[in-house]
Amino acid sequence: MKALDVESVQAFVLVADLASFTRAAEAMESTQSAVSLKIKRLEDGLGRRLFERTPRRVRLTAAGQLFLDRARTLIAAHGNALDAFASERRRLVVGISDHAVGAELPLLLQRVKRAEPSLLLEMHVGSSRDLLASFDDGALDAVVVIGHDGGRRGGEVLLSEAFGWMAARDFAHRSGDPLPLAAHSESCAMRGMGVAALDAAKIPWTEVFVGGGVGTIAAAVSAGLAIAVLGRRVAPRDSVDVGPELGLPALPPRDLVLYASLSDPVARQSLRTIAAAIRSTAA
Repeated sequence: MKALDVESVQAFVLVADLASFTRAAEAMESTQSAVSLKIKRLEDGLGRRLFERTPRRVRLTAAGQLFLDRARTLIAAHGNALDAFASERRRLVVGISDHAVGAELPLLLQRVKRAEPSLLLEMHVGSSRDLLASFDDGALDAVVVIGHDGGRRGGEVLLSEAFGWMAARDFAHRSGDPLPLAAHSESCAMRGMGVAALDAAKIPWTEVFVGGGVGTIAAAVSAGLAIAVLGRRVAPRDSVDVGPELGLPALPPRDLVLYASLSDPVARQSLRTIAAAIRSTAA
């Protein structure tokens, strides 16, 4: 058996973690065809097929599952060898809107850690408005926020987030009663978007659950206490969009935007991995 090419093994791990050849290519600042070629060479060298590919999904074969942990060990060892001459550990301070990931934050962090094991990632989760203020003050290297500031330029759109009126499957609303809402504070742009839509449609509403992050709001939704304006991608898995059923106004999509102030190529590589991991949550 030939010696394994480290970049091909890295490509394999990224495809496995991000469940996408496209996202792996973005993280490696390469092309999908180049990543496919690396995987093909790796499979030829191992004499095993590592992935099953369909138009909609990528999944590991039995051989791929068997090889994955060993591949991670190899990549980690390679990174440790290179770090022997590093003056300091790489550190990246990123702010991310809780509306951007919500309950998927653990999955995102896991994917980034697997792809960049030597990275010291400091993550700040909060409102888009507060994070942008910290970014402008230089406290954050990068932010991933829900785009709502029409005057801001230079960001990279990661994906378009679709919002809905999310509620538990067994949620029941009595006709004539104000719509019970779970929302952040008045400064939350997503709360403002929902309230403005209801007011414009002359639909009465009342807040029954206020404050906390998206995870807390999602808990109120899952418990059947209220309806919340949430991205469909990050809403609780047991929730549904009750907007059509209740005749609620349609909510506009919002772009999920990355702003960064990085010149260091190593840090920018790590940021590409984070961006690719976020895009992979939309798959």
